[in-house]
Amino acid sequence: MERPYDLSSMTALICFEAAGRHGSFKAAANEINVTPAAVSHQIKALEEDLGCALFLRRHRGVGLTEKGAFLLVALQRGFEGISAAVTHLRERPQAVDVTIRATTAVSALWLTPKITTFWKTHPSITVAQIVSDVEPAAGRHDMAIGYMAPARDGDDWQELFRDRIVALGTAHFAAEHRVHSVTDLLRAPLVHLSGEDSPWTGWEEWFRALGHPAPRGRSFLVNNHMIALQAAEDDVGAVLGWEGLMQGMLARGRLVNLVPESIPSTVPFCLRVRPRASANARLFARWLVENAT
Repeated sequence: MERPYDLSSMTALICFEAAGRHGSFKAAANEINVTPAAVSHQIKALEEDLGCALFLRRHRGVGLTEKGAFLLVALQRGFEGISAAVTHLRERPQAVDVTIRATTAVSALWLTPKITTFWKTHPSITVAQIVSDVEPAAGRHDMAIGYMAPARDGDDWQELFRDRIVALGTAHFAAEHRVHSVTDLLRAPLVHLSGEDSPWTGWEEWFRALGHPAPRGRSFLVNNHMIALQAAEDDVGAVLGWEGLMQGMLARGRLVNLVPESIPSTVPFCLRVRPRASANARLFARWLVENAT
């Protein structure tokens, strides 16, 4: 009997999604409680089934290919829908005090470290994250955080901070492409964020704000900010980053400011709290606003 869905092994897809999200076979193995060798075997089988490479294997780790990034976003959308349905069927809202929704970049670069700090003073309050770059029409979350302007929709909107947008890359990339000024970046390879609904500021806007024409160097397009940052770490090109979000990555030296110039973001990072949010959720919201910077 013909199957209604054209799918590869679900085990392989789960291993791939975890490895793609973490950028590491070892971290994926720890998450799903198997060995790194098992993850590697599943991903190799998936690549053979699809007839294309999903990861670039390098001495510093692994990075997604363009086809791998495409598959990761598609899987995350599908898993998100499954997760929402399972959560709805379980109907155990009392198990979690606060549910917050965030994009992959905001969660990885800013929110997760904040939650860790919050738990040090409020260990009894359970916080769950829904991480997705696709905004649904509705959801079971108490609040959402992201790069978005406040709206008049009955929710409680709080501006967390307005960031500055900087040009980032590795020190090796800067030396290889002789990047010392904004003018040098015009001819350098650049990683662009694509997507019709993306609110992120693009390279053309960034250069225009600094009084320069559109860039003319080689372009690499992705539709996920974390994948864009990973590409920059792999010296594929320079990437735009949000200074406040990038503090941890900059402090660890994974990326550096390529030029001193920056521009202010046109949209703030906001917290959107729904009317139904519990007292614990509102306590967490107040804490986030007070500790945003």
